[in-house]
Amino acid sequence: MRLSKTFIKTLREAPKDEISKNGALLTRAGYIHKVMAGVYDYLPFGMRVIENIKTIVREELNKIGCEEVLLSTLQNPEPWEKTGRFSDQEVDIWFKTELASGGELGLAPTHEEPIITMLKSYISSYKDLPLYLYQFQTKFRNEKRAKSGILRGREFLMKDLYSFHTSEEDLNRFYDEVIVAYDKIFKRLGLGDDTYTTFASGGIFSKYSHEFQTFLPVGEDTVYYNKDKSVVLNKEVFEPDVLEDLGISKEELSETTAAEVGNIFKLKIKYSEPLGLKFIDENNKQNVVYMGCYGIGISRVMGVIAEKFADEKGLVWPEAVAPFKYYLVGIDEKGIKEAEKLYEGHEEEILFDDRDCRPGEKFADAELIGVPYRVVISDKTLMKKSAEVTDRMTGKTKLVPLAELKKSF
Repeated sequence: MRLSKTFIKTLREAPKDEISKNGALLTRAGYIHKVMAGVYDYLPFGMRVIENIKTIVREELNKIGCEEVLLSTLQNPEPWEKTGRFSDQEVDIWFKTELASGGELGLAPTHEEPIITMLKSYISSYKDLPLYLYQFQTKFRNEKRAKSGILRGREFLMKDLYSFHTSEEDLNRFYDEVIVAYDKIFKRLGLGDDTYTTFASGGIFSKYSHEFQTFLPVGEDTVYYNKDKSVVLNKEVFEPDVLEDLGISKEELSETTAAEVGNIFKLKIKYSEPLGLKFIDENNKQNVVYMGCYGIGISRVMGVIAEKFADEKGLVWPEAVAPFKYYLVGIDEKGIKEAEKLYEGHEEEILFDDRDCRPGEKFADAELIGVPYRVVISDKTLMKKSAEVTDRMTGKTKLVPLAELKKSF
């Protein structure tokens, strides 16, 4: 991408109503545009980060046998009424709308009911199970207070995975596989060092569910952890019986704040039973399908990465999710010509700042946008047939021979 050809403009100051660090920096750097509280447009840079996150999640889920689908956003109330979840008294975050021809629809906050309804046409025998289906889709939740930039929105992108099983034992087996897959995902996203599988309330489903919490100063959750962080639990389950169950004392635990980037639940037959999702087993007996659900907030992950790595100069993207690998700047007549040659054929990897402006302005934008490596070619560096390469994460700069640099593309 050439910066001279894009509509994106960086901002020296964040909008006054954007107080979160992730929201302010992502807006200033041209990744997102705020529409209203809790609602954002994703611009070309932002879309590239989102797609990189999705690619990592997709690859790890596919490795454990998951299949990708895309379900509708508009919701028929009927299956939700069977589970009691279309009532505003039971679920108070619905966005609902009236049909012109009469009747009411909802905008999906999650997809348990619709995916079960769909699968009634495809599951009949034990031979059809297990089955693991996931999607990337926009969710709508009427939060009373949307805040923290893209960490908590009314409209957001989520990966939701649903698993279907013949038994609770098989559900438990896959549940453990997902924990391993999630650990790999967060490690690849650059969050592995500070993201922990966390004991949380299982609600009516089981004694525990699990969250994946990234330790973060602006996180909305309070968690407790032991010295080696092998045990992390949400404040909601910080009770004497839970501590006894986990074999740990209150004195061994420290407190911190964290942002939830994923969660997993053993739903068992909570939704499949009232909606009649059943199968015929080996003995020709009818049974209710067991079910689990597993979420990752894709847009939230983007916000958490922005919060975690940003410094006083701007965003700092891990290479795996960055919109581009290189930010290219040409200085002086020969430097600009050589930069043009370097850019040609590598448009997907290079953000080329070919604007007619001062080098200092380009360097400031390079730091704000947060691409992993800034590459500067000038008459001075060309005297050594090299380019000046600065690592955004460490701030270290070195001269790299142009021939070696070209091989890295």
